[in-house]
Amino acid sequence: MILPLWDENPFNKDRWPVVSWTLIGINIAAFLAVSGMSDEAYQVFVDRWGLTPAALFHPTSLLSLVTPFTATFLHANWVHLLSNMLMFWIVGDDVEEALGRWRFAIFYLACGLLGSLAYAISAPQSTMPEIGASGAIAGLLAAYVMFRPCKKIATLLFWFIVRIDAYWVIGAWVLFQLGAIALADDDGVAYAAHIGGLAAGSVLFALMRPAGIELFQCLDEPKVRADGTVT
Repeated sequence: MILPLWDENPFNKDRWPVVSWTLIGINIAAFLAVSGMSDEAYQVFVDRWGLTPAALFHPTSLLSLVTPFTATFLHANWVHLLSNMLMFWIVGDDVEEALGRWRFAIFYLACGLLGSLAYAISAPQSTMPEIGASGAIAGLLAAYVMFRPCKKIATLLFWFIVRIDAYWVIGAWVLFQLGAIALADDDGVAYAAHIGGLAAGSVLFALMRPAGIELFQCLDEPKVRADGTVT
């Protein structure tokens, strides 16, 4: 088992990450709101508010056009929800601190939208609805590793908690996504949405970051040897 748990916070925060907390709260509230539905009612709900590529590209109502947004706030089960929200909790506050609240809100929604569209484009005839915040979370991961690649993430590695540089943790996640696509792993996961969100996050963070926010900062920092010399 490999499970990221928390990170070292690179900021002494002057204000709380209220946008991150609000978005996490909306995701949880949306899940709780439908958790009591019967299986039949839940399927009808997902068919209506999830992103179905065939319906998006051949819409019969305006409702289909908003599903790339609404699908981002829906999750299939507790594991799906908690895995996404855990990653959001780890990296979201740092990205929000870097971008500022309004930029962060736009960034998150844009990554979710573009991730959903990437899935739709990858399977335009599919009648399988896609739901989940994974595309948006992938965008946050891209921003985090561009901003603080060397910050330590406490990770559960089998039975031990180890501190690993962010670029290793997130890099392993990216390789897993690419491997799943290459192997055509038909496990019901919209990997194309993850890759789309990752690409969107990489581009948008570079374009939207305020002045003074440097990219890949630690990669250029000098290293000090035990004898005091700098390399």
